[in-house]
Amino acid sequence: MKYKIIYENDTELAALEAIERGYRSDVIVEIGEKKYKVCIMSMIRLQQEFKTERQYYGYYCADPNMLLVEDATREEIEKIIKAAFEERYFEKLDKL
Repeated sequence: MKYKIIYENDTELAALEAIERGYRSDVIVEIGEKKYKVCIMSMIRLQQEFKTERQYYGYYCADPNMLLVEDATREEIEKIIKAAFEERYFEKLDKL
């Protein structure tokens, strides 16, 4: 079975903003008839969010279906999704 990556906001500006923010929340992986919304986050962004939320709220709750990347570039996103697909990661997620 194959997969398809869909960027809901498939613009150059969105791609550049994702790199700057270290975060992308508009990514959907389509496998057959199933669709999975994933949250792409860089480790630096995760550390910042963890520290900030712990400081303000006393706890940190991770986004569902999070995939960590070095940088939130399309190349890195596609590489991590390919690896996750090969490891059958998406079979463990809830459908969109």
